[in-house]
Amino acid sequence: MKIGLILENSQAAKNAIVFEELNAVAKANGHEVINFGMYSAEDERRLTYVMNGLLASLVLNCKVVDFVVTGCGTGEGACLACNSFPGVQCGHVTNPVDAFLFTQVNGGNAISLPYAQNYGWGGEINLRYTFEKLFVAPFGGGYPVERREAEQANAKILTQVKEITHRPLIDIIKDLDKDFVKTTINDPKFAELFYPNCKDQEIADYLKSL
Repeated sequence: MKIGLILENSQAAKNAIVFEELNAVAKANGHEVINFGMYSAEDERRLTYVMNGLLASLVLNCKVVDFVVTGCGTGEGACLACNSFPGVQCGHVTNPVDAFLFTQVNGGNAISLPYAQNYGWGGEINLRYTFEKLFVAPFGGGYPVERREAEQANAKILTQVKEITHRPLIDIIKDLDKDFVKTTINDPKFAELFYPNCKDQEIADYLKSL
């Protein structure tokens, strides 16, 4: 599995810590982490939590990654932004139990973490344990196990609902404010990571045109 890490400006200084904990757990489980930034508080490109949602949708819909780890101060804004875009099923995860239940019950493809709220001494330990519980078992396994079929059915229905209630991503990004989209992707590192792995040529061509 390829996992995308996306952080917004208020929490950019924690990028190295979050990446270290996520990458260690991902590698131990045979996964790869792609770090889309922000990389530091001094980055020229300053992502907002709404931009996080757009980036998550881009990298998931274009199959650059299979799963996204994002967040903001509380995790709420990034979660709302992610779920406002097509192809993203994002859960608000604050601890290891949330992480385990989200993957087993909901089987989504993104999580949003609160990187400021209740983050203090030992914060990196909570991150590590949370990431460990994300990948401890295949997604959609059910909890409790006897509820597996009902939970899988509901997750499938939710995916179908989003396919109906959301327009194709290419139509959305063409209607969004061009400066907003351009600012979101205007980073050499993004281009290096995104375009060679993008499976949607129409979206790639449009983004390049900006």
